[in-house]
Amino acid sequence: MEPTPALVARNISKTFVISEDSHNTVKHRLFNIFNPPRKKRIEAIKITSLEINKGECIGLLGRNGCGKSTLVKLLAGVYPTDTGFLKINGSTMLMNLGVGMSHELTARENIYVSGSVLGLKIKEVDAIFDEIIDFAELREFVDTKIKFFSSGMVARLGFSIAVKAGADIMFLDEIFAVGDMKFQEKAIKVFESSWIQGKTVVLVSHSMEVISKYCQRAGYMKDGVMKFFGDTQTAIQLYLADNQ
Repeated sequence: MEPTPALVARNISKTFVISEDSHNTVKHRLFNIFNPPRKKRIEAIKITSLEINKGECIGLLGRNGCGKSTLVKLLAGVYPTDTGFLKINGSTMLMNLGVGMSHELTARENIYVSGSVLGLKIKEVDAIFDEIIDFAELREFVDTKIKFFSSGMVARLGFSIAVKAGADIMFLDEIFAVGDMKFQEKAIKVFESSWIQGKTVVLVSHSMEVISKYCQRAGYMKDGVMKFFGDTQTAIQLYLADNQ
């Protein structure tokens, strides 16, 4: 039986334009009032195409700054693409230190907002609310704005929502690198449970053990370019060679 595509990206790219502001003192700004900051273009993701099938777990490898997180945000629909087209078959959720959650809202409020984004009704969120809070171990902070949370607490909340609410396509950006040892062990147990069956997962990680164990295919990125996308062990070898 032919695999069913969960996500198809064709010739997508992303360029950011940033200001190089050297006027970092009042004096500089006064004497350069008619000399605006220069603009700099950063090609974060060069032309890239890939296809991910339903139920696959895909790894993304590359050194810091290679474009992994930007690509994940493009695939998850957080950033619009500059070129090409993207087709997503199913609901998506990105877990990267609270991306997609409002830091001005409480944990309780974020659970209901995230649940509605994933297509759940209020009664359905009511039914899993306690499970989400208990899994995230945030009972004492349920009505605290998450801007006061540590990065580990935000990660636990996001992961718990994803596990209990269940998007079709999961983007996990260094989810095993945040939080304490207890949370990481809990996350791994979830990853090895029946929950992952049928889910499509894009996993960004610097852990070769995690990528090797869970990913059927993997991509290796460098300087905004997908240098390789295919066999997991080949991608790992290319990544390791780049770090020698």
